[in-house]
Amino acid sequence: MRLILTLIFLALISVVMVATVVEMPPFGNADNPTNNEVPQKYINDAVEDTGALNVISSIIIDYRAFDTLGEATVLFVAIAAALSCLKAHS
Repeated sequence: MRLILTLIFLALISVVMVATVVEMPPFGNADNPTNNEVPQKYINDAVEDTGALNVISSIIIDYRAFDTLGEATVLFVAIAAALSCLKAHS
């Protein structure tokens, strides 16, 4: 019974993943959600808005600071958990 439930669950996940890929917009299409006004604003206004001379640094540190902090927190917690697991078994 457990094997059947596992296979059904994996089949469901596979269907969802295939449906997601099928519904993706074509690569390079001008109407894609990634081709909106935000990247152009970052490129044009990064120096004036943030004072940083590097556009990438201004995006990471100023525009997306909370995302970067969250990603760093997740990495730190994952490393701490791995080290505590390794320390507990040694």
